[in-house]
Amino acid sequence: MSSRLKTLTARLSALRGWRADVTAVLGGASSALALPPIFALPALLIGIPVLLCLIQGAPGPAVAARRGWWFGFGLHLVGLYWITEAILIEAARFWWLVPFAVPGLAAVLAVFIAVPAAVAWWAPPGWRAALTLAGAWVLGDLARQFVATGFPWNPLGSVWEFPGRLGDIMIQPASLVGVHGMTLATILLAATPLLSRAWRSGGLALLALWCGFGIIRLDQKAPPGPDLTVLLIQGNVAQGQKWNQALMVSIFRHYLALTRQAVAQAKGRPAVVVWPETASPALLQTDGPARTLIADAAGGATALVGAVRFDATGHPRNSLFALGPTGQIEAIYDKWHLVPLGEYQPNWLPLGFQVVPGGGFAPGPGPRTLHIPGIPPVGALICYEAIFSHQVVDESDRPDWMVNVTNDAWFGNSSGPRQHLAAARLRAVEEGLPLLRAANTGISAAFDSKGHELGRIGMQTTGILPVDLPAPLAMPLYARLGLILPAGAAVLSLVTGLYGNWRRRPRLRANFCIS
Repeated sequence: MSSRLKTLTARLSALRGWRADVTAVLGGASSALALPPIFALPALLIGIPVLLCLIQGAPGPAVAARRGWWFGFGLHLVGLYWITEAILIEAARFWWLVPFAVPGLAAVLAVFIAVPAAVAWWAPPGWRAALTLAGAWVLGDLARQFVATGFPWNPLGSVWEFPGRLGDIMIQPASLVGVHGMTLATILLAATPLLSRAWRSGGLALLALWCGFGIIRLDQKAPPGPDLTVLLIQGNVAQGQKWNQALMVSIFRHYLALTRQAVAQAKGRPAVVVWPETASPALLQTDGPARTLIADAAGGATALVGAVRFDATGHPRNSLFALGPTGQIEAIYDKWHLVPLGEYQPNWLPLGFQVVPGGGFAPGPGPRTLHIPGIPPVGALICYEAIFSHQVVDESDRPDWMVNVTNDAWFGNSSGPRQHLAAARLRAVEEGLPLLRAANTGISAAFDSKGHELGRIGMQTTGILPVDLPAPLAMPLYARLGLILPAGAAVLSLVTGLYGNWRRRPRLRANFCIS
């Protein structure tokens, strides 16, 4: 480490009180610039070392946790700013939530970084501290996927999802260790500026292996796909118009017209039509004429249509209907990962006022493969179900492809829809399955089984996207073993960083954070 860098780390580790907290917030906020869609990776080479210095310079684990919390607060405050867009859709009712919603969510999510920071305080400076922080961070991300129904948005492993071939190369390790394993490696790589020359050389070697694996996997020839064209429909209906009763008939006709155009482009090839989440204003479960109109527009092709339905108890469900050539219902998938305060009112969060009318949607039973005559078995994902790594398909009844229907009109032309798309892309790599995504707007796209983009319809655009369905790959290692792989790697990293150090940890720290 150069003398200049030693001086800088010494100053960072010596910070106390509000100066340390402000530095942590700024470090977290700047680190968010590495996330999609900006991909400013050098920001992590600053942010993670700053966090390590602040942790190691803290007088105790409680202070380290506080600094970790401030870092997490800055990271999520910037990374999730776009949630404000959804509130502004109903500004007349919820304008007063604007200054509280994103900071409140960031404050909760920051806890999952505060705890790893406290744990990392016990590690000695150097590579052990980096290993401890990385391992504890990933365990925190895994907890974030399950606690209070989960919200695993923006894991640091997603920072490698550049557009084009470079991004295709860098996301291939997700087939081995998933996005959480990529997060572990990302934090370790980001910590290397503070480590010895040997560790920096090791980081470069890891990157070389990473790229080599990605290139080799991408260049392997994929098997031929089935003779099927998937027709993705993006209606681009403004969220403020979507449930306007005066516009429902025109919206329905709009989707029918786009469907006819898409079927004409298929030129008689076997096809399946995909409408976005809740695209149909008609209640398809009971509205036979509406189903017939969709079937006629689809020209006999299977249609996968997002719509609301009511179950036997009268509760609404956010569903995907599979309609056959005559409009008959072949299958129904109900969304099971619902958005807290967006799609349902959590009982565990006593707010004292009703955000979601009537309590919201009822959840479905979980991942399900739809077996529909005429098309390969398909795993359905509605909206943000695509962000849950290894919880997207029924592993006991694996599909041949995944369809993700969503409505990102809530979030405007912000980073939110782009981050959502990045998450869906990683699920294709992790599962080794094509993923085709129809959005009301923001962004419809198709990915093959390696996460390579086959086409897209851009933000706030009305359009259709015909895609020849790619073939699935052999089941990747991560799809076979799942979350146990990154969890095991995280525990190993954590234990290695802390092993034998609990009693030997010096009471007085060095005046710089890492040697």
